[in-house]
Amino acid sequence: MDHIIEVTLAEGLEGRLPEGLDPALVERAIAAVLRAEGGAAPLEVGVLITDDAHIHAMNRDYRGVDAPTDVLSFADDGPESGFVAQAEGPRYLGDIAISYERVVAQAAEYGHAPARELAYLSAHGALHLLGHDHERGPDEAAAMRAHEEAAMAAIGLPR
Repeated sequence: MDHIIEVTLAEGLEGRLPEGLDPALVERAIAAVLRAEGGAAPLEVGVLITDDAHIHAMNRDYRGVDAPTDVLSFADDGPESGFVAQAEGPRYLGDIAISYERVVAQAAEYGHAPARELAYLSAHGALHLLGHDHERGPDEAAAMRAHEEAAMAAIGLPR
């Protein structure tokens, strides 16, 4: 099963990301979640690494929350397209946006490397695309945390 994970840097971020914020790490973290949680069919996920200003605007426009956030997930739960998909091709799961500025700040706050925070937020966003939601209550939040930590262990970034 080959998942497709496409990571894009927002305009102007090329060469500006702090050390350790590697797009390949995003791919590895999401792939770990998809292998563990996504079932047998190949899936496609798009990821945008951006800054606080951009994610703030998206959070305001799409969630009605006028503040920056660390990660947003946009699951493909809309109406069926008029285009015919390839029967054996991957299913488009959705998109994730991550603020690299929140990654750096939260890594410092939690006392771990920015690379771990980036991978963690990538896994968190992928779990949202798969239907998990920590806001449903403490049991779902604990389940998400366990899945996130399993993904971190799978890619060699345990606590």
